[in-house]
Amino acid sequence: REDLPVPPVGPDSVLVRVRAAGVNPVDAQIRRGLLADVIPTWSPVVLGWEGAGVVEAVGPAVTEFRPGDEVYGYFRKDFVRDGTYAEFSTIRDAHLARKPESLSFEEAGAAPLAGLTAWQLIDEVLRVVDDQLVLIHGASGGVGSFAVQLAKRAGARVIAVASAGNHAYLRELGADEC
Repeated sequence: REDLPVPPVGPDSVLVRVRAAGVNPVDAQIRRGLLADVIPTWSPVVLGWEGAGVVEAVGPAVTEFRPGDEVYGYFRKDFVRDGTYAEFSTIRDAHLARKPESLSFEEAGAAPLAGLTAWQLIDEVLRVVDDQLVLIHGASGGVGSFAVQLAKRAGARVIAVASAGNHAYLRELGADEC
């Protein structure tokens, strides 16, 4: 453990006091050095690509957020150093959203990476449309549970693959078959 200075706020960035951070497999891979050739790290490394918290300060070009706003977002940068496993983290304003009142900080802090991954798959890669049949493996996991909902929103018929103990949950999310 080390005390670090509060990260500087860029012109189009927001300083967030982190209340909750998502924990993802990519964090463990970085910690083990498995992504060193793909994602550079700068010491001291602070992991964490997603989080939720309260705006502390904004850069001069930021117009959408103010100190005190409850927010969440995808804090990934082109390098790993100032992640969300810290008291404070910075994020470009375009990668931040207001936290829905219906979500706790913990729920919002764990949503961006899995939600974005599912959205990219369902909307951008597969371009799921009305009446399409979609099979989702690992449907009760983070990415899978978002994928079920997004595919249903697109009008698809969804077959969700998961253990029997998760079938009721998946039906609540909109799965047609499990």
